[in-house]
Amino acid sequence: MKWIQPATGRAVVLMLWLGLLSCKKSASGSDPAPPVGPPAGTTFTNPLLPSGPDPWVYQKDGVYYYMHTTNTNLRIWKTNRMSELGQTSSVLAWTPPPSGPASGNLWAPELYFLDGKWYIYYSAGPEGTNLGQQRTWVLENPAADPTTGTWTDKGRLFSPSADFWAIDGTVLEQNNRRYFIWSGHNGIDGVQRLYISAMSNPWTLVGPRVELSHPEYNWETVGPPYVNEGPEILKRGTKTFLVYSASFCGTDQYALGMLTASSTADPMLPASWTKSTTPVFAQSPANRAYATGHNSFFRSKDGQEDWILYHANSNPNEGCVEKRNPRMQRFSWNPDGTPNFGVPAAINTPLPKPGGE
Repeated sequence: MKWIQPATGRAVVLMLWLGLLSCKKSASGSDPAPPVGPPAGTTFTNPLLPSGPDPWVYQKDGVYYYMHTTNTNLRIWKTNRMSELGQTSSVLAWTPPPSGPASGNLWAPELYFLDGKWYIYYSAGPEGTNLGQQRTWVLENPAADPTTGTWTDKGRLFSPSADFWAIDGTVLEQNNRRYFIWSGHNGIDGVQRLYISAMSNPWTLVGPRVELSHPEYNWETVGPPYVNEGPEILKRGTKTFLVYSASFCGTDQYALGMLTASSTADPMLPASWTKSTTPVFAQSPANRAYATGHNSFFRSKDGQEDWILYHANSNPNEGCVEKRNPRMQRFSWNPDGTPNFGVPAAINTPLPKPGGE
């Protein structure tokens, strides 16, 4: 995500916002972007691109479709090899209208193929620096290839029971039903919580929204604001994992937490989920990985490996701006069936490419 003003503590928030503006200006200063060179032989290096907050990848028919936050529009990268993302040109999918409720601050797009059509879920609000109106929006494209065809605005995706600030939406399919999970406010304070609601179709939520998680542990409350956001689904065997980002994205302590449920449990019931008491992925100063978060997952082309895609800063105190760059690494599984994401891999260090590439 970017940054959202909490409803309280305005003086502190103003100082944070001014700091972010200063940090954002520095993104075009003299500090060089991390190098992105061509992959050599059987290895690649992180970062995959010089910039790419909130990276997302969707895999279909052996092709990877990648997106990240650009703030001003929605773009899709299409590649047969994730290790070659840096040598891939993007295609413009959507330019927002010049004014209106979804004209600016486009964040965290996610692309899906549902019911025979492509959908993009993204966060947006009015153009400008007042971020308090951020909501979730949906685009639809019937083309076989999402980098072609025409995208149609399906409007705002919101819970009829509680229409508040909402970002970072993702889709969960479980028990032959479809659900939407996002980060939002409760209408009382500025704390970012994770909510779930059932979907009647890819652009409509029905029934109540239910809170699944809020910041409670020390590693989730580095801020303000206090944040649970960027929910992403990972499934394996009899378990469903909801991996999310915690603490303010402008801090180096931005990290990943996790909720775990049975793959047959009702995800609308908070009791179905067990929350990890410690982060499952966090910064590594030794490997130049700070503010590690807002991830997604994919399988290698040979179908044998599991990979995590995430963003991080290459230096401390770089904030929640465009210096965040996308990285990927293979992860393993613990004996109890939970994912083991390990430690963020060092930048500019050769790593084996995903199997099949």
